[in-house]
Formats: sequence, structure tokens, C-alpha cells
Amino acid sequence: MAASEPLARPLTGSGVAARRARVGEHAFQALCLLALLSGLAVLIALMVEIVQGAASVISERLGSFISSGLSTFPERAGVWQGIVGSVQIAVITIAAAFPVGIATAIYIEEYATDNRLTRLLDINIRNLAGVPSIVYGLLGFAIFTRFLGPRDLGGVVNLTGGGTALSGGLTLAILVLPIVIITSAEAVRAVPRSLREAGYGLGATRWDVTKSLVLPNAAPGILTGTILALSRAIGETAPLLVVVGGLGFLSTGGAGFVESFREPFTALPVVVFNWSRLPQAEYREALAPAAILVLLAFTLTLNAFAIYLRNRYDPDR
Repeated sequence: MAASEPLARPLTGSGVAARRARVGEHAFQALCLLALLSGLAVLIALMVEIVQGAASVISERLGSFISSGLSTFPERAGVWQGIVGSVQIAVITIAAAFPVGIATAIYIEEYATDNRLTRLLDINIRNLAGVPSIVYGLLGFAIFTRFLGPRDLGGVVNLTGGGTALSGGLTLAILVLPIVIITSAEAVRAVPRSLREAGYGLGATRWDVTKSLVLPNAAPGILTGTILALSRAIGETAPLLVVVGGLGFLSTGGAGFVESFREPFTALPVVVFNWSRLPQAEYREALAPAAILVLLAFTLTLNAFAIYLRNRYDPDR
């Protein structure tokens, strides 16, 4: 060894700790990447199987598949009734859940005092967001289908009509209500405190500050969260199966637009579930995957709309 060559410097305690930290960081990064790739692999495998199954229907009769109703003949069956039912449910969910959820979030963040009751409500709302959807289905069946539906009381109580689109939409509204409250509260909370203080400094009331400063700045987050909650509601199957008491169908008795919400209904997830369990191979291997693609397109459209609204009302853009 040459006399001028530097000798290897032994690692000190802090150097060993830093090397272990780097090794742990790389290992954690590798695990995260492995989890990401595993999820993508499963998703790609499912999509490939669905697209392969739906290829014959999409290539040969896409138009008639979308515009046709349910049928006992596979060559005539379509998803139009499911699309109409899903739109009806989405309209009811928006009308019922979003005003209540956004108003609740504003009250909690802007008006309620920070006490035990408020903290208890906040904890319970967050817990309700994790309740399985089948529980909401049973709740909706008990309240909207049975209690507020047709009962043997001389026709006095029949607000929802039983297992109708109105009952299904209200059930999904209860399902997504905690999510709407949480996302809206987070968006309101993210508005800088300095904006509120500036408004109060100019003599504005709390309502003026909320209406003119808080809501416009929180709108992108509120809209994004609520529409993503709606996307989840559109894909739910279990609550609708419980509410309609089976597979459901769409009435074709010539009811008007408003009356149709109190008629029997079906939805895209219910149609997929029904076709996936039929004995005919045409339903299970071709029509059900095609209906899944229509449902995915429906959900992706809602997500794209959420991104557009977020960018449209973002004050920083």
C-alpha cells in the first residue's frame, strides 16, 4: 500500500445510523412500489378479461346494446333501463345528500363551538363513513321501502312507493352523506384564516364572510369531493339489491317524469349482478362484461366532470 493512500475511515455511531436509515428508506420505497405494481397488475388483468368478454357485444351491436331494454333473449338485451335507473338515483342522491352535507360541514366549521358535543359529532360522522354499504341498504329498506312505503294503513302512508328509484336514491344519499360532510368540512377548513379575519376587519358578518370568502375558495374541494362521493354511490350494488328486494326492473307503464321516480326501477350495478348469475353463457360471458364497461364509462364521466369543476372554480387558476 502506498504511503500516500488514505486509510478507510471507520464509521462512527451517527454514520451507521444514517446508513441504516437510508437502507430502511430504500426498503420502504421498494415495498410501496411493489404494492403499486401489484394493484396495477390485478386491475389490468381484470380489465383485459372484461374487455375480451365484451368485445363481441361492443363491436357488433354497441348502439342497440345501449338503447335496448332488458330482455330474456340475449341477442335483444340492453342496458338502457339500467342507465335510466342510475341517472334517476344520481339525481335523487344529489338533491338529498349534497345540500344537507354541505350545510352540515359549514355549520361544523364556521358556526359550531369547539366543545365535547361537536367533537363527538365529528367522530361519529367519520365512523359512519366506514360502515359497510349493506348496513345502509338494510336501513334504507326498513325506513324508505317498509316504513314510508305502501302499508296496510288505508293508503295513508305511501311516500316512497316501496322499492322504487326514490327509495334507492334516498338510501344512497344516506350512504354518501358522511363522505360529503367530511370532504366539504376539509375544503372549508383549508380556507386560510387570514381571509376570514380580513372580512371581519372590514365589518362583515359571519354569513357575509362565509358566503363571499369561504364558500368561493372552498368550492373546488367541495365539488370534487361530492362528485367523487356520487361516483361511489353509482357503483354500489348491495344497498340497491336490499331496497328493491331482488333484481328490480323499470316500469314502462307510461308514467311521467316525476311519477317515474316512484315506480319500480333497476340500475347498472343491479343489471351486472343479475346477468352475472344467469345460467346462459351469453349473459355471463358477454353481456355482463359489456355492462361493466358502460358502468365504468358512466363513472369516469362523473370523475372527469369533477376534475372540470375543480379547475373551473379554482381561484388560483
